[in-house]
Amino acid sequence: MSYRAFLDECKKGLPLPGYMLVSSDRFLQSEAVTKIRNLVPDSERDFNFHVFDVAMAANAAVPFEQIIDVLQTVPFFSGKKYVIVDNCQKLLKKDRESLQEYAKHPAESSVLVLMHFGSVKKGFKDLLKNIKPFTLDLRESEIPFWIKQRAQSRNFTLSRSAVEHLLGTIGTDLGMLASEVDKCVLIGKPTVKRQDIIDIVEGKRSYNVFDLVNALRTRNTDKAFRIYSVLRETEEPYSLLGALNWHYGQLLSAKNSPREKKQLYDIFNILNQADLHIKSSGSFYPIELLLVKLLRLSKNPR
Repeated sequence: MSYRAFLDECKKGLPLPGYMLVSSDRFLQSEAVTKIRNLVPDSERDFNFHVFDVAMAANAAVPFEQIIDVLQTVPFFSGKKYVIVDNCQKLLKKDRESLQEYAKHPAESSVLVLMHFGSVKKGFKDLLKNIKPFTLDLRESEIPFWIKQRAQSRNFTLSRSAVEHLLGTIGTDLGMLASEVDKCVLIGKPTVKRQDIIDIVEGKRSYNVFDLVNALRTRNTDKAFRIYSVLRETEEPYSLLGALNWHYGQLLSAKNSPREKKQLYDIFNILNQADLHIKSSGSFYPIELLLVKLLRLSKNPR
């Protein structure tokens, strides 16, 4: 189950008695804990929201039996009790077995959430028969949704161009993106557009043509067009093409193999065609078409 499915489950209040949240990103795990915490009213959190880290040093760790006792204790007030067990991948075999027994007959008023860092090993197979797993890790194509969802949780929306600008300047580091989205609250508008965030987003990455060439040579389509969307704001089509010519020219050397030379000559032929189109049209469209062709052809020749 995906991150988006986890959000849908949170909207329902996590109705099942047990979940496992799997991720290789600590930031996403921290975000998930915050979302679960927000399910509990402020006045009840001291009683009905508990986090235990089984990776803590032995002298600071809570005995596992105590965690089971907390799960089985009736919550204060009328709400549910949420018990999070962090770093569950480090559970001892005997503790996993205790959880398996608990999961067969869980407390009706408690929700157990296991936070698992990294891939799940076979030792959890039996436990997962009674606990619903979710994978929090995001594919790059899912990050725009995540950005918009974070903005909505802070009571504003981001336009498509604003999201694209954030990805183009910040990249896909979720922690940095979260920080910049949170700054957009200061703008005070219900809908934040690209122009609104240019001045407020600090520490943004400045891309150059070298970054674009590297993305092309590794055939990273998403990154290439993300960088291009930033460069086109400050570069004219012809100057951008000239820079591409120069950078690819630096790859030519006496040490090129025949295959590498042919590949570079094919690239220069494509660049020359784009040059003719730009001179006749003066628009960015030939550059966009050029990028598509280079992504099909380019592969790091070194």
